[in-house]
Amino acid sequence: MSMSAWGKADVFTGERHHLAHHCADVAAVTIALLELPKFRAAAERSLGQDLTVEQVRCIGALSFLHDIGKLAPAFQAKAWTNRDGITLRGHLQCGWWWLDRNAADTALGGNAKHLANWPDITSWFPILFAHHGRPVPHPGQVNGLDAFDIFENYDWRESDSVLGEALLAWFPEIRTAAPPPVTNEFSHYVAGLIALADWIGSDRNAFRFVPEFDPEYWPQALEIARLRLGDIGLDAREKRLKGSAVWPLISDHSEPRPAQKAVAEVANSERLIILEAETGSGKTEAALWRFARLFEAGDVEGLYFAVPTRAAARQLQQRVHHAARRLFRDAAPEAVLAVPGQVLAGEASGQRLPDFETRWDDAGETAPSRWAAEHATRFLAAQIAVGTVDQAMMAGLKVKHAHLRGVALSRSLLVIDEVHASDAWMTEIQRGVVRDHLALGGHAMLMSATLGASARAVWRDEPTPPLLESQTAPYPAVWTLQDCRSVAHDAYADKTVKIAAQLGWDGASAAGIAVQAAKKGACVLVVRNTVDRAKETWAACIEAASDLVFALNGVPTLHHSRFAAEDRARLDARVEQVFKDRDWNGGCILVGTQTLEQSLDIDADMLVTDLCPMDVLLQRIGRLHRHADRVRPDGFETAAAHILCPPAGLDPLTRQAENGLGVYAGRGTLTGVYLDVAMLAATLDEIERAPVWRIPEMNRGLVERATHPERLDAIAAEFGWTQHRRDLYGKVLAEIGAAELQHLDRRKQFPCSFPADEIVYTRLGAPGALLRLDVPATGPFGHPVRSFALPARWSDGIDRDAAVSVVQTNPLVLEVAGLRFVYDSSGLRKQ
Repeated sequence: MSMSAWGKADVFTGERHHLAHHCADVAAVTIALLELPKFRAAAERSLGQDLTVEQVRCIGALSFLHDIGKLAPAFQAKAWTNRDGITLRGHLQCGWWWLDRNAADTALGGNAKHLANWPDITSWFPILFAHHGRPVPHPGQVNGLDAFDIFENYDWRESDSVLGEALLAWFPEIRTAAPPPVTNEFSHYVAGLIALADWIGSDRNAFRFVPEFDPEYWPQALEIARLRLGDIGLDAREKRLKGSAVWPLISDHSEPRPAQKAVAEVANSERLIILEAETGSGKTEAALWRFARLFEAGDVEGLYFAVPTRAAARQLQQRVHHAARRLFRDAAPEAVLAVPGQVLAGEASGQRLPDFETRWDDAGETAPSRWAAEHATRFLAAQIAVGTVDQAMMAGLKVKHAHLRGVALSRSLLVIDEVHASDAWMTEIQRGVVRDHLALGGHAMLMSATLGASARAVWRDEPTPPLLESQTAPYPAVWTLQDCRSVAHDAYADKTVKIAAQLGWDGASAAGIAVQAAKKGACVLVVRNTVDRAKETWAACIEAASDLVFALNGVPTLHHSRFAAEDRARLDARVEQVFKDRDWNGGCILVGTQTLEQSLDIDADMLVTDLCPMDVLLQRIGRLHRHADRVRPDGFETAAAHILCPPAGLDPLTRQAENGLGVYAGRGTLTGVYLDVAMLAATLDEIERAPVWRIPEMNRGLVERATHPERLDAIAAEFGWTQHRRDLYGKVLAEIGAAELQHLDRRKQFPCSFPADEIVYTRLGAPGALLRLDVPATGPFGHPVRSFALPARWSDGIDRDAAVSVVQTNPLVLEVAGLRFVYDSSGLRKQ
């Protein structure tokens, strides 16, 4: 007797799920997704017309054929004990060979004839065969000649007929109806929809294995699919807010801040809004209020909050999670942390187990509602998620499962915080993601404290206005694609900052200023552009006054990116305790890098910082006097910022970078942290021109005079840096061009392949390796640690799966790929 074709198999137990049943599972999820209002609306927007019930059923019939290549003996033999020398093949390639060797009057037991005359029928198969996340090009004929050989114990043609019998019985509409035409946008959407359906329909927790073909299986599959979408949070129709989406639902504060109120007044019909407002003005709550209003109206079902860094995401995730609990009645959705390697939903942590299972620390078995948290591919399918902007960008790059991510995101409000922090490459990719998201009916909100006119013009797809006009634009403000509304004055946000430039930026110079202020009782924030300078400054502070240096668990330390993920979370929490809640007696010095600029609620009395571009400098100044009603130490009633500048001036930085400023030489390309020397000169000019800044009154003028192309070109001409500016402009054009090549443009025809390289980076330059200990070790602060992110320059030769060993415990020394790293209270360093 010939074996039946299997669609899913357990290699350990030998259990099988019939191929027709697995195909039904995926088809059922596809149809169930298209029954949901937001997925249906997005599909119809991509198509440009309404879908009929019959068309939806025909799309389901097509998705039933997504695994047709599994009929091949060359695939089925993967679960056979005796393979008889068969060369194993992938089922996607076999799908193409099945298509090549079958005629409509014989394929699927002759039932393929009902599909043969459908418009664009051959265009559907590249979409079906992309359900593992990447388009699969035709593999050619020669290598697949033996894929469909006939064997005594398995005749694939019998199983082919069974699938045809099921297709006609379960989708009788195929006799008289057809799917809609394959337009470019619709083909991309359906590819993502079927990929998402395959993820869900392959989940054995929902779809139990049934080995023998059951002609009555289809109604069962459809019922399970509908229930499963509710269990995992993709069906949000039963979710309800606790009340009307008015301000008291968002916050205990009696009245919204002006920026929050201005956002709430924007009509829901505006799909893109840009909020420019000072640090500390309540932008996060403004975004949450926007989400609540859109959710209440049925315009969105989910929220993805994108921030620049992993640390910022970890910091914000709990805040958004508690906000969700405040917003929703009954079982509020848990905010998922969308950071690869961090399995976190709400307050629960998960540990990955073999066979794609996850064990949660607060439950005996996997909670279905945490499905999206258990794999990075599914992050954007969470109803509420907080993560890096990279995860959203992966919906717009030619990378695996980009289509799935775009479909999952389509039902959400996409919030991108700190949009000014992205380079030309990232901005171009993000623009494409937002454009495609809006085209599917999604909503987006961009936020920044320091967005210049040239950057804003890119998002609004308009020419950059002249400098004079740009300086007079309102600030704070809420922008839409056609309009701008000024935000009312917020007296609570007003502050005066005394600012002064100082030549010299070695560690001793920075430490001297900080120690002197801390001895007078001030909480001092020291932000250096590089980790090396931060560590140098920290060491000088310890030598001068160790009792004034910020400490975690009694151990003096600093704040930068090279701490274990577990310690970084503890550092963030302790920083807020000291600098927000003032859980510290007397003065304190916190030394760090750019990690202190974003997300942390820091309220310092004085700032010592390296020179940096104006938009970054204003971010750092935003950490000063954040709480206006706080009583300050004598002499620090007015906020003060000391700006450390290169002793040799700025001109050498056009040839060789120092301390994160300028261009690194001899690498064949322009690299560095803050490359634009003209922008640095413009910033320094503003510091020297006005020793007192009134924030946020002066923000617009400060940003425009230090970032606008007219001003920077004039400075470059004045100092002989025109070629430097041309080189930088060329770099920007190259980055935009590269982004256009890698961008997945859904307005174009469905691609036949993705780039051969599996990895297309969301940020220019290769990312650093992520190290993970199998067993946690005790870190310098007395807590267990296991996860470390290496800088890219330390990561050469380190495979993502390389084993990490502990060779010493005090201090902790790790070894991987023949390299050793020391981890102590100053962070991770290469030995």
